Amino acid sequence: MGDGGLTTEESVRDALERVVRESYGRMLAVLASGSRDIAAAEDALHDALERAMVTWPRDGIPANPAGWIVVTARHRMLDRLRSPSSKALSIDDESRREPAAPVDDRVEPDEIPDRRLALLFVCAHPAIDPSARTPLMLQTVLGLDAERIAAAFALPTPTMAQRLVRAKRRIKETGVPFVVPDARVMPERLPPVLEAIYGAYAIDWPVVAGRIEVESLSAEALALAEVAAGLMPNEPEVLGLAALICLSLARASARLDADGRFVPIDEQDPQLWNRELIASGERHLLTASRLAISGAGDLRRVGRFQLEAAIQSAYDDRARTGDVDRRMLVTLHRALVAAQPTLGARVALAAAIGEADGEATGLAELDAIEDPALTRFQPTWATRAHLLAGAGRREEADAAYRRAIDLTVDPVMRAHLVRRRAQVGGG
Repeated sequence: MGDGGLTTEESVRDALERVVRESYGRMLAVLASGSRDIAAAEDALHDALERAMVTWPRDGIPANPAGWIVVTARHRMLDRLRSPSSKALSIDDESRREPAAPVDDRVEPDEIPDRRLALLFVCAHPAIDPSARTPLMLQTVLGLDAERIAAAFALPTPTMAQRLVRAKRRIKETGVPFVVPDARVMPERLPPVLEAIYGAYAIDWPVVAGRIEVESLSAEALALAEVAAGLMPNEPEVLGLAALICLSLARASARLDADGRFVPIDEQDPQLWNRELIASGERHLLTASRLAISGAGDLRRVGRFQLEAAIQSAYDDRARTGDVDRRMLVTLHRALVAAQPTLGARVALAAAIGEADGEATGLAELDAIEDPALTRFQPTWATRAHLLAGAGRREEADAAYRRAIDLTVDPVMRAHLVRRRAQVGGG
């Protein structure tokens, strides 16, 4: 244990941030799998992290920080079970006394069982309120806090926090087993699991641009999608999700220029795209397509994630052919709207039609959307502004850009829209 050198609080903090970022879900899944008490496992995990902040500067950072934290948290959970009075011990008290058993940090990180997928299916159990399933997965498996999840779901933080507490209590009360379900019940649990993985990827998307991918939550979502694809190699939508994340993340390093400005997909340099991720995504998508064509029953279908992956594949094909098949994109977007007619899908279809058939046709498609949320949906105004600018309707484009800018919270995208507005004579 320990590196024998000077350990500063800053190096300890960096080590803890890294282990939480890389292993939070894995550690929590291991701790909660025995007791089925997620809240108690979270408390023990947080206690172990606080204890590390006290002891590591004194004793050195262990060779295996994740193993040390898991073992320490287990001791903490056992202490609480054996002696209710131990709950009154402070972190300082804990750091001074000997642990119930020596902390063994020799366990290699890969030897900590990866039970995150089982935990995902626990969170998708029918006993859990459907509105809490995806938020619960995002917090327990991926480590997002209630405030960030609440923002993503457009809910007040206290409301989301209460929802998460109730869900964890429900898992404990009903004794939901921490196992990956068999094939009989997996189909009904699979959609919220895939939504959670996709949600982790989508929530972090504005952040991932310009950062090292492995440090982002998108990398975690990709890892989970690959784990799910490995476990369920015959489920087309699982493979479709893995393909979608691979094919989208492949362009991450080209989304910002050297000055940190957003670069639209059609203006990106394909030489900067990640060829390995594109190849991996194409393999997943091809396998999913073959399964969807040859499969029986529920497997014989092309679902939302496969279609979204196919759209990303069409864009990535520019790295191979130097061009984008606009007609193919319209066909894929129409299929996506038919499968899942969300507002986002319909606005994206209008944008694709505008690129393929001209701005006037795209604007007509946009105007045909009847949805009360349309005027509050940022992509609506960004798409309308782009199409109006292309049609030479500068005053209307300026007004649409102003509305899109008002609705944009991401500073990089906001700056991009401000520049585009200036190009049409506004601002």
